[in-house]
Amino acid sequence: MHTLDRLGRTVRDTLNLIHDLAERGVGIRTLADPIKVDSANPDGPMAQLAVVLLALFAQMERTYSLERAAGARAAATAKGRRIGRPTVVDPDKLTYAAHLRDTGSTIAEIVTKTGITRTSLYRHLPPRPAAQVTAAEHELHAPPTTEAEPEPAL
Repeated sequence: MHTLDRLGRTVRDTLNLIHDLAERGVGIRTLADPIKVDSANPDGPMAQLAVVLLALFAQMERTYSLERAAGARAAATAKGRRIGRPTVVDPDKLTYAAHLRDTGSTIAEIVTKTGITRTSLYRHLPPRPAAQVTAAEHELHAPPTTEAEPEPAL
């Protein structure tokens, strides 16, 4: 393989995969790593050390890379930049869809009238405010209860 970091995401994954492959008689040799790895002799202490070191450095670089990307996303969000793929939904259609929803149209009707897919509508339209239900309102709208009439005495 080109480099050992392409084999697994963590040291444990990499070592487990190398061990499983060795049990099947498959050896691994890296082409571009600064320390050459050749698992043709997996019992050699230098080969084991090289594999563990390279796997550890690969995991460390992956962790740092994820942290740098998260930091860059947070900085961009703080500056008001939009993160991710640009939207292809027309803002005028979204405004019309919000108007339709506010006037009581169903999502199916909005999809038909605007041409925006259901998934995009749910993603782009802000959620409706939650209606608060109190006990008094619940009792007002509850169906009337009928009490059982007493049975006549014999």
